[in-house]
Amino acid sequence: MSTLDKPRTHEGRIVRRPGPRESAPEAAHRRRRTLEVSLAVAVPLVLVLLWQLAASRQWIDERVYPAPSAIVADGWERAAEGELWPDVWATLRRVLAGYALGTASGYLLGLLMGALPLVRAALEPILDALYVVPKLALLPIFLNMFGLGEGPQVALVAATVFFFVWISTMAAVLAVPDGHRDAGRVFGANRRQMFRHVLLPASLPAVLVGARIAAGVAVLVIVASESIAASDGLGHLIFDSRALFQNDVMFVGIVCVAVLGVLFSELVRVAGRLLTPWAPRDRGRGQS
Repeated sequence: MSTLDKPRTHEGRIVRRPGPRESAPEAAHRRRRTLEVSLAVAVPLVLVLLWQLAASRQWIDERVYPAPSAIVADGWERAAEGELWPDVWATLRRVLAGYALGTASGYLLGLLMGALPLVRAALEPILDALYVVPKLALLPIFLNMFGLGEGPQVALVAATVFFFVWISTMAAVLAVPDGHRDAGRVFGANRRQMFRHVLLPASLPAVLVGARIAAGVAVLVIVASESIAASDGLGHLIFDSRALFQNDVMFVGIVCVAVLGVLFSELVRVAGRLLTPWAPRDRGRGQS
């Protein structure tokens, strides 16, 4: 909504006076940013307080839904005694390894398929068919291939991340404007130079958006995988605690997964900003 005052007529002319956003844009931006941060903090805090109140007043069964204070106390105790960190590290190790493999392979193949029509024609049908298969359904195949241990977990994360990065990379290369390509041809760029100086920098911002989405999905997949075929990790902790009716431990695991997913996604976003300083920033937080 415009912050300009309503038009006023003055001697047959329309006069529009600047509003607060136009006259003091930095102050308006700070106010908007303060409001957004306040809402981001206040809404979760209110929900947690309502949860705490419901548990303390026994509106909900605290054995099934422990109070946030009990969850924090249990998590702090497990962390201080060193019981929590092995599971956190196991999940993080698998996510990082699978994410690195999936991102590298998806990015390279996406570049080739986006730049070379014959490669795209040869591989796109089979990859499209594999993409629609639920990735968790591939876990038995990976168990047969790698046996028990880290291999199936890492392979499942890599396969999931691969498809997100491959699709975003190929689409980004295909979406490079013709004007960019024409400018490269005008300056006499050969195929290698066109690939390096035109296609790569023009497509990289969109590729990194796909990589950020894949980071969050990688955490979700590993939790499901660890609940089925692992003896450690946050996924195993969550579902094993539920089976033992240790719901406070279960919620500790869920909170750890949420924190891990947010931190990993934000790390990828910050890395994307550093790698693509020429790209416009997200018009989300802090902007209107």
